[in-house]
Amino acid sequence: MDLSFLFDLTYLVSATLFVVGLKRLQSPATARQGNALAALAMLIAIVATLVENDVLSWTGILIGMAVGSLIGGLAARMVKMTDMPQMVGIFNAFGGGASALVAAAEFVRIQQMGAPMATGTSLSIGLGSLIGAVTFTGSFVAFGKLQGLIGGNPITFPLQKTFNALLFLAALALGAGLSGAFALGGLTPLTVFTVFIGISLLLGVLLVIPIGGADMPVVISLLNSYSGLAAAAAGFVVGNMVLIISGALVGAAGLILTIAMCKAMNRSLANVAFGTFGGESTTAQVASGEKPVRSIDAEQAAMVLAYAQSVVVVPGYGLAVAQAQHELRKVMEQLEERGVDVKYAIHPVAGRMPGHMNVLLAEADVPYDKLFDLDEINDDFQRTDVVLVVGANDVVNPESRNPQSVIAGMPILDVDRAKNCIVMKRSLSPGFAGIDNPLFYLDGTMMFFGDAKVSMSDLAREVREA
Repeated sequence: MDLSFLFDLTYLVSATLFVVGLKRLQSPATARQGNALAALAMLIAIVATLVENDVLSWTGILIGMAVGSLIGGLAARMVKMTDMPQMVGIFNAFGGGASALVAAAEFVRIQQMGAPMATGTSLSIGLGSLIGAVTFTGSFVAFGKLQGLIGGNPITFPLQKTFNALLFLAALALGAGLSGAFALGGLTPLTVFTVFIGISLLLGVLLVIPIGGADMPVVISLLNSYSGLAAAAAGFVVGNMVLIISGALVGAAGLILTIAMCKAMNRSLANVAFGTFGGESTTAQVASGEKPVRSIDAEQAAMVLAYAQSVVVVPGYGLAVAQAQHELRKVMEQLEERGVDVKYAIHPVAGRMPGHMNVLLAEADVPYDKLFDLDEINDDFQRTDVVLVVGANDVVNPESRNPQSVIAGMPILDVDRAKNCIVMKRSLSPGFAGIDNPLFYLDGTMMFFGDAKVSMSDLAREVREA
């Protein structure tokens, strides 16, 4: 029996599941299902590939599945929500590294056979190795910045961009020599390839270190796109159609998401990739104490919220750090029982990765139909009685309307136009942009200082007793 048709059909099913899974990821209500479909698609593709090429026995496949599932399950359970961007960064690194290894293995195999390398094969190996190696080291640098192992401030040196450009040109020259079409100083093809990989790995580091910590979410998204492109190139190397399709999907989706995030920050991709904005903020840039703020406690905040007709919650990274999403849901449910209209406003770059706040609130079983994007809810703020800002800063900073500000033009949630605003923060410290927030000093703003989880628990008690 000719099994080639069966394998082709299996790959088609896998590719279809990838497309459907990606489609389901566009809504929080169907995201879990989409993720499961994509995981199933990958499982089908891997098993079919291993069986078709007689790489492993069924016993080996089952052992690999068991070990991988155990590692993945433990990681999913043990990694905190605030550390999820770091985990995504590591996934990107492994994806890029795997693609580079596939390309390297194929290069070594062809060299051992002594067969001439076709131009198309050489191009695929070169691209897969270059993009995969850049993604591998670049993702680990991004992980280090997010984890605090590397300083969040941009790391620069004189003529850095010129040096990077020369490295890139050198990588292209070496990549062009992989096919043996022309000699490179008498070097063997394997030596050329080794130097090529080394330059690619160094380039990944040098491209990410000058980018500040505040821009790491965008970098993670861009590197995710790179990992997809590397996988697609690896698919061309080994002639695997489903790898080409899935890699192209990841590459395109990652790039679209990256552009959307840049738009939400009112910055170009080139500005993020080659600028040095986004370093660690310092409280020295804030004139705290020189401006009066209106500070309230849990009892006062509860009175304002309990007697409002409409409340909009704006979650930020501080909510994730404090893990206060469950207490927040309890407070909002108590308000709804009193007849208060409650909504949640989600900024595209709130938190440290795309969709961070959506996932955080979904974990607390907040209904999806209560979550609204910036464009959907911004016009409602002027008719809102109270806005509760929990751990957000730059995404609600009115300084974006100041043409001279470093965040000028950045789309924000217009919470300052609501009748009242309660801001829950530990202090008056700035956000990632490192600038003061005029919202804190407005007449209609009340500052509720303290740990978000503790403060939210106190608030739940006071609302219940109000």
